[in-house]
Amino acid sequence: MLLETIRCEGGEAQHLSYHQQRLNRSLHSLGIEKTYSLQTLITPPTEGLYRCRFLYDAEGYEIEFNPYTPKKITSLKLIHTEEIEYTLKYSNRDSLNTLLAQRGECDEVLIVKNGFLTDTTIANIALFIEGRWLTPDTPLLEGTTRARLIKDGFLTPAPLTPNDIARSCKVAVMNAMIGFVEVESGIIT
Repeated sequence: MLLETIRCEGGEAQHLSYHQQRLNRSLHSLGIEKTYSLQTLITPPTEGLYRCRFLYDAEGYEIEFNPYTPKKITSLKLIHTEEIEYTLKYSNRDSLNTLLAQRGECDEVLIVKNGFLTDTTIANIALFIEGRWLTPDTPLLEGTTRARLIKDGFLTPAPLTPNDIARSCKVAVMNAMIGFVEVESGIIT
C-alpha cells in the first residue's frame, strides 16, 4: 500500500494540499484511476498532536491516528548505496530499515546514492551553505515539507555530494511530522 503521513494538531490536518498532490501523482504514476479526497476523509481528534497514517491503493484506504512524540535526531551517519528506490511513499519500508540498521551510534542515516546526498530514512535534508539552505535535487522521496519550503523560497534544490557537508555550517531534517529541524551534532562520516 501507498502511504501519506499527515500531522494533525488541535483537530486540523496540516498542509493537506501538498499531501493530496503527492497522493494524486502516486496514483497516476501507477496507472490507478481511483482518487481519494483527503480533505473529505480525514477527521482528526480534536485535541492533541497525532500522526495520521493514510494507507491507500487501487482497492481502498485505511486511516490510523496515533499520538505523536517527535523522534529527536542529533546525529547522522553517511550510508552509501546504489540499490535503493523509494520514489513513491510505500508502507513497506524494508529497504529503508535495512539501511537504518547500519546507523551504529547515530540516530539516523544520511543516504548517498550515485555519489549524491539524498534523504534520511524518515526525512529530507538540507545543508546551510553560503547563507542559503540547499536541499538535494535528487531526493529518494519528494517530501511534502520539502515541496512547501521550496515553493516558499526557503529552500533551493541543488546537486549535493558528501564533499558539500564540509562547506555547510548547519544541517537540517524535515518531514510532515517534525517540520524543519536543525541536527544538533551534525553528520558522522
